[in-house]
Amino acid sequence: MTATAPTAEAAVRKSSPGAARGPRRRPGRIRRAGLPYLLLLPALLLELLVHLVPMVIGAVMSFKELTQFYIRDWGTAPWAGLDNYAVSVDFDAPVGKALLHSFLVTIAFTLLSVGLCWLIGTAAAVFMQDTFRGRGLLRALFLVPYALPVYAAVITWVFMFQHDNGLVNHVLHDQLGLTDKPSFWLIGDNSFLALLTVSVWKGWPFAFLIVMAGLQNIPRELYEAAALDGAGMLQQIRRITLPSLRPVNQVLVLVLFLWTFNDFNTPYVLFGRSAPEAADLISVHIYQASFVTWNFGTGSAMSVLLLLFLLVVTGVYLVLTSRGRRTAP
Repeated sequence: MTATAPTAEAAVRKSSPGAARGPRRRPGRIRRAGLPYLLLLPALLLELLVHLVPMVIGAVMSFKELTQFYIRDWGTAPWAGLDNYAVSVDFDAPVGKALLHSFLVTIAFTLLSVGLCWLIGTAAAVFMQDTFRGRGLLRALFLVPYALPVYAAVITWVFMFQHDNGLVNHVLHDQLGLTDKPSFWLIGDNSFLALLTVSVWKGWPFAFLIVMAGLQNIPRELYEAAALDGAGMLQQIRRITLPSLRPVNQVLVLVLFLWTFNDFNTPYVLFGRSAPEAADLISVHIYQASFVTWNFGTGSAMSVLLLLFLLVVTGVYLVLTSRGRRTAP
C-alpha cells in the first residue's frame, strides 16, 4: 500500500485540470498586470524628454555664469554657485528690484484674472441651466474665445486697442464719450487693464465649461425642494449650488491660477518682446532676462525660483483644500 499511494497521488494530480492549469496562470497574470504600465511607457518617456530633461538642464544652468560668450558650448561656462540666486533675490539691487516688481504685478494680475474668470464663468453656467430657445447656440458662442488660437485672438485685440483707429477707442471715445481723448492701451498704466481684459476674455469660457459640467451632477430635486420651502434664487445658489460645486471649484481655481501665472503667449503677442512696466509679468520678465540681456544663468535662476514658488503654493493649496474636505459635514 505504501508503494502504490504516491503513484495514485501522482495520477490524481495529472488528471486534475485545476492542478494542470495552476502553474500556467502566473505568467498570464504578470503580463496582464504589467500591460497598463507598458502602455504608459511611451507617454512617460515623452514626458521625460519634453519636461523633466529641460527642467534639469535649466536647474544646472542656474548655477553657471552662462552668457552669450558660452552659448555655443554652455557646458564650458564657469560655475557661479548661488551667485545668480543672490542677484535675483537682492531686492535693493536693480535686478532684484525689477524681479520683485514683476512678481507683484503678476500676483495682482493673476488674482484679478482668476477671480473674474471664475465669477463670469459661474454666472454664465448658472444662467444656462434654464431651458430657453437658442440655448445651444448661445453655449457655442460662449466657447468661441476658448476655441480660438491664442495668437489669432490676441492679435485681433491688438488691432482693437490701437490708439488712432482701434475699436475700443472708437466705442469709448467717439460713440459713448466716456473719455476726454483716445487712450493708449498698449503702453503706460492702461496696459494692465488691456492685458487683464484679454486674459479674462479668453479664460472665462474654460471656467464656464467646467462649472457647467459640474452643475449637471446636482439633482434638480434639491432646487425643487428649496423652492417649495420658499428659498429664492440667491439662497439656492448660496446653499445648494456653491457647496455642491466645491470640489469642482477647488480644481478649477488651481488650474486657472497656474495657467494665468505662467501665461507667456498673451503678454508677448500683445506687447512684443518688451512689455510695459505696468504689465511686466514674470514670464516675460524672465524671457527678457534670458534672451534679451543674454544672461541665461540669471534667467534660469529666476525660473527655478518661480518653479519653487508655484510648488509651494500648490502644496499649501492642496493641503488646505483636502483639510477642508475632511472637516466638511
